[in-house]
Amino acid sequence: MLRIIDPRTGEPVVAAPVRRGLTRVEAHASGRGSGALRVLLVADLVVRVLELGGTSVLPVLTGEREQAELRAAATRLGARPFEDGRDLSAGFGEAQTVHVAAADDVPAAGEGVWVPVAAVRPDGPAGAAPDPAALRLALLSHHHRAPAPLDEAALGEAGTTLARWRQAVAHWARSPSRPVPEDLRGRLRTAWEDDLDLPAVLGVLRSVEEAGPRLADGARFETYAHADRLLGLELTRDVGAPA
Repeated sequence: MLRIIDPRTGEPVVAAPVRRGLTRVEAHASGRGSGALRVLLVADLVVRVLELGGTSVLPVLTGEREQAELRAAATRLGARPFEDGRDLSAGFGEAQTVHVAAADDVPAAGEGVWVPVAAVRPDGPAGAAPDPAALRLALLSHHHRAPAPLDEAALGEAGTTLARWRQAVAHWARSPSRPVPEDLRGRLRTAWEDDLDLPAVLGVLRSVEEAGPRLADGARFETYAHADRLLGLELTRDVGAPA
């Protein structure tokens, strides 16, 4: 069950206590900057975690400026489609709302769960990187509460890691499938449900990559494919491609 550290109290709160109820995930973002894009990406992660836990979700984008450009950039990064908040102001009987906003825009008081998103530096045009998946990985590599450096070095490192992982997944896919080991499944779930700790999720994948013969290739493949339901990095994209 996803728990978010409330930025107003410092205490963990359950994001969607009513699992059978519809949860509205509202991204508060406007403009073309990478900071706004990061807000939408974190909202996408909230949607994915809740859906993995069996919660019905209504993703909504609320903002006043350059929404079309922001949506296009988010789509290139693999974010799920978000409804237009201006068309859904009356609500659809949601049981609860999770708000995702820049840290400076989180109100001091109010209802709902708020997920603060730290700034991106430098805050250039949204989606300006040539490889959208590398940009997504670069942003996922930092906890949403921590500033995200988005310079050439960060994008280069993310691109290198992504290429290596896709190549490894394609290689592991040639071996007989094996279930995701329960300890790895539990570590992944614990990480992403603990205040969206995506760096910890990526750390689990690195440990799988480095496990050597102790872990069957088929289990490695299934672990990466399972984690990618959250990460959205298309890690299985090269499966079946010519070596």
